[in-house]
Amino acid sequence: MSEALLANEGTLRIAFFAAVLFLMALLEALFPRRPREISRLFRWSNNFAIVVLDSVLVKLFFPLLAVAAALLAEDRGWGFFNLPNLSDVPVWLAVVFTILILDLSIYAQHVLFHIVPPLWRLHRVHHTDLDFDVTTGIRFHPIEILLSMAIKLVFVILLGPPAVAVLVFEILLNASAMFNHSNLKIPLAFDRVIRLFMVTPDMHRVHHSVLPHETNSNYGFFLPWWDRMFGTYIDQPEKGHEGMTIGIEEFRTQKDMRLDQLLLQPLRTGGIQKQDSVHD
Repeated sequence: MSEALLANEGTLRIAFFAAVLFLMALLEALFPRRPREISRLFRWSNNFAIVVLDSVLVKLFFPLLAVAAALLAEDRGWGFFNLPNLSDVPVWLAVVFTILILDLSIYAQHVLFHIVPPLWRLHRVHHTDLDFDVTTGIRFHPIEILLSMAIKLVFVILLGPPAVAVLVFEILLNASAMFNHSNLKIPLAFDRVIRLFMVTPDMHRVHHSVLPHETNSNYGFFLPWWDRMFGTYIDQPEKGHEGMTIGIEEFRTQKDMRLDQLLLQPLRTGGIQKQDSVHD
């Protein structure tokens, strides 16, 4: 089973990625939350270009990805779940616990990338998108992607979860990132219910506001509970979803959206995030 899971991991992830990407692109075109400010062709060509570059570099620098790391930890007896007295833990419980811990680690990492100036310079690539749609959720600087992968591998090895738990988390994380970055209009009553269990587009859009205290809120990517638990939750943007401004004040031209400028973004001055306090 382990060999089959490893062999089919890439196919499963690509299939889910493509399906969710297509579905969210279709839904946000049919039910848009905000009008677009920039040509979709221009933005998407640059956003997808950086995704392709990210994927190539991850394969180049990390021949061992998260699911393979979980299989290695199981084989070597590394990590929490591979302790002798935990060998009988039901798989479903290990999957739930793994999702909770890895999602919490993503939340903590996200906060760190806002607090530490050199890391924020990398993360700015994600925030300089002037529109907010499904492709924003996959637009990250290659160095941030490599650092994120390294951190994830450390957590996987320390946790030693079942490989299937890591695969489920990877699929959920990628799908939820595209969902909660989509320009999808969800009726308020439904949004209130959904955000009890997962981050919604309206919840995460606040995080992409130009206002620093809003940018420093709603860090969650999949589960919404960490923001409420650690006091970083903001329910709605001050100016409303139609009136709020997306992006960073200092980088608001089409030139800033080009692939070359995205790659050079960490070297540019300005846009250093102010860490204003956040209140519920």
